[in-house]
Amino acid sequence: MMRRLLYDLPLVLMALPLWYACCATPSAGNVTLKDALKDKFHIGVALNEALITGRDTAGVRVLEQQFSAIVAENCMKSMHIHPEENRYDFTLPDQFVALGEKNKMWITGHTLIWHSQLSPWFCVDEEGNNVSPEVLKQRMKAHISTIVGRYKGRIKGWDVVNEAILDNGELRRSKFYEILGEEYLPLAFRYAHEADPQAELYYNDYNEWFPAKRDAIVKLVRSLKEKGVRIDGVGMQGHVDMEYPAIEEYEKSILAFTQAGVKVMITEFDLSILPMPDRNVGAEVSAGFEYREELNPYRNGVPAGRMQEWTNRMGDFFDLFLKHRDKVTRVTMWGITDRDSWKNDFPIHGRTDYPLLFDRDYQPKAAVSRIIKAAEGVGF
Repeated sequence: MMRRLLYDLPLVLMALPLWYACCATPSAGNVTLKDALKDKFHIGVALNEALITGRDTAGVRVLEQQFSAIVAENCMKSMHIHPEENRYDFTLPDQFVALGEKNKMWITGHTLIWHSQLSPWFCVDEEGNNVSPEVLKQRMKAHISTIVGRYKGRIKGWDVVNEAILDNGELRRSKFYEILGEEYLPLAFRYAHEADPQAELYYNDYNEWFPAKRDAIVKLVRSLKEKGVRIDGVGMQGHVDMEYPAIEEYEKSILAFTQAGVKVMITEFDLSILPMPDRNVGAEVSAGFEYREELNPYRNGVPAGRMQEWTNRMGDFFDLFLKHRDKVTRVTMWGITDRDSWKNDFPIHGRTDYPLLFDRDYQPKAAVSRIIKAAEGVGF
């Protein structure tokens, strides 16, 4: 009997994460995040390939129990969904949308126009030279019309343009800007609106609490509205850490964007517990720093006191979102569990981070109960 137990032990250990997700208490009492927040705002999560395809069965169970909205993490970005000019790959996007519909979730498409993870062919000719403005307009319209049109009436909102503004408030000198100047911004929104007049349209960016960037986003929103171009919301990515931003500074941006006449959504939220090599990195995916041991202090777990500090800061942000629930329509976490977070490798490869609401065993952290209690108006 003992030999049999020892033989089965590896299988039992492998099954533990799934058992946790299926059988363990998912949150405070029997109340889930989506239950507690249903009258406040959507609580969402970004889906990777393993979740979309159902391969991560434990993650799918947490998704279905806890979240009311989804966004595509990577599969709808240009290089994946439109790898060649005359070829689209809708395999994963179709499964992503079907999963959201099955669970009656708010579905957001991410992202239509972005300088990063852009298909190499998109802005250049066969010799690698920039295409003419006319050609780029045609390619943008075909790309947006085809993708938005395919999911017309099914995807409820789109991140139309992503990260077009630098932290100093200047427009990023991307290929789109090089060829079309500022014109590419209203064009992208117009093409999206034509493809699905009912879909909400968003501008999405990181470091959205920097004053110069905040002002530039407000200026962009007002400019689009003055031109008669539809824009419904600003996506505040919310890649934050233990020091930055100050809650008060983040609140200023929520208020500024709302006063510009649009909704606000927190679109890619995670809270890194690790020291940052540069506070200005934000979510600039091209950033990278040399590995140093002092920048990876929690390889084997986080001390209880430090984890409590993380819980408190995560709670403080959700307190802010709840305070402005009349303005914030969605809060989306950029992943379900710490094991899958991009923060483990950004901006330094090989780090171990703990930025999300569920741990590596699919268990809710203490912050989940704190958020639920705050949403229910219970003291803590």
